[in-house]
Amino acid sequence: MAQQIPVDPRCVVDEAAPDGTMQAAPDLSYQRLLLVNVAYYGMPGAKSGSWVLVDAGIPGTYGTIVGAAEKRFGAGSKPAAIVMTHGHFDHTGALKELAEHWDVPIYAHELELPYLDGRSSYPPPDPTVGGGLMARVSSLYPRGPVDVRPWLRPLPADGTVPGMPGFRWIATPGHSPGHVSFWRESDRALVVGDAFITTAQESAYGVLTQEPELHGPPMYYTPDWESARRSVEGLTALEPDLIVPGHGRAMRGPAMREALRALARDFRAVAVPEQGRYVGDPARADASGPTYVPPVKA
Repeated sequence: MAQQIPVDPRCVVDEAAPDGTMQAAPDLSYQRLLLVNVAYYGMPGAKSGSWVLVDAGIPGTYGTIVGAAEKRFGAGSKPAAIVMTHGHFDHTGALKELAEHWDVPIYAHELELPYLDGRSSYPPPDPTVGGGLMARVSSLYPRGPVDVRPWLRPLPADGTVPGMPGFRWIATPGHSPGHVSFWRESDRALVVGDAFITTAQESAYGVLTQEPELHGPPMYYTPDWESARRSVEGLTALEPDLIVPGHGRAMRGPAMREALRALARDFRAVAVPEQGRYVGDPARADASGPTYVPPVKA
């Protein structure tokens, strides 16, 4: 079974903001919604249309997200946009409700659009990768697609992130074809999505305890391991000072960077499962959805 990279607990960003989110930077906070995070860009009290939501949680979290946003930015406030790292069910659970409520654009990489506009489902998860209960029951997880066509837009080709000045999006495929991360060079802040995470997401115990560690993308939902490895190498080369993941706790500092370098260096040994449907035979996709899904291994 793949292993994690331990991280000094002092790297964890655990400052609670008055609105109930976790403050990672003055204009960046995140909120844990059972098993996944959403992030809020914008200074507390920012006027309506001057902040951004990153990802949209699991089903049933619409009210929690709206409530946190109103505490942070004011009653009735709505974002400039919702930006998506990718379109898996645990990041799109409240997306349609939020879009209907706020009526704002939703931005994602063009290779994620088929999973967000009703055209295509993702390749099946792989429950054979091991690691715990979350992996074993992954075949039951929704594969999509969701359909938010009235609000859906491709991320700008120039790398800018609408509503998030100073950030640029970086293609980090592997966990999904159009997965992206958001990078701000001025303070080396990285909203990483699931390109890598800081908890053992395959394990229900790991999800519950949130023990700090550097971990590859969730194994049961990653169909292209070589692309995932290259994405982690590219993000490591940025030398981030702050990481806000899609699963687990935010981290910062030199010890975090050292752990990230170890994850990139030893990715095949510590992140890739010993066996699995997509190990050595990745799924492939284009702008219309999957073009090849490997058969189930005997």
